[in-house]
Amino acid sequence: MLGDVVVCVLTSVCVSDAADDINRIASSLYTLGTQDSTDLCKFFLKVSELFEKTRKIESRVAADEDLKLADLLKYYLRESQAAKDLLYRRSRALVDYENANKALDKSRAKNRDVLQAETSQQLCCHKFEKISESAKQELIDFKTRRVSAFRKNLVELAELELKHAKLLQSCMGVLKGNT
Repeated sequence: MLGDVVVCVLTSVCVSDAADDINRIASSLYTLGTQDSTDLCKFFLKVSELFEKTRKIESRVAADEDLKLADLLKYYLRESQAAKDLLYRRSRALVDYENANKALDKSRAKNRDVLQAETSQQLCCHKFEKISESAKQELIDFKTRRVSAFRKNLVELAELELKHAKLLQSCMGVLKGNT
């Protein structure tokens, strides 16, 4: 999961780098366009404008992807770690309960400290059952929160991607209409 977060962040960085490269190209085309007043120079100026608009859109895409996707994956990573910790605590409680059962069996075999071993076993049993019950509910809640968070963020990301695609399409339409 951590690898997915790293890949997502690197993708956002690459899109941001692409926006910077587009800016350099736009700047060069603008410089070429201001050299003369020929039709080719006018075309360079139009293409330079297109690249500048594209750069802004790509910068927004990088920011939105980072905001929506990377943050979602980081959230999921934290939630998953919390669930793992919960299951570890439950496993430890189970081990303690099993050890208390063994200690009780030994106490009964030796007929020593049986009351103390029974009390310890009952406490461990109660603790294990309590953790199991809360873990069951927390894992159900975790699943609900996870599905809800993924659905919400992925829908918002898709809407933003559509918005950016429409903006890019309108930029291309401007270029087609003026050439």
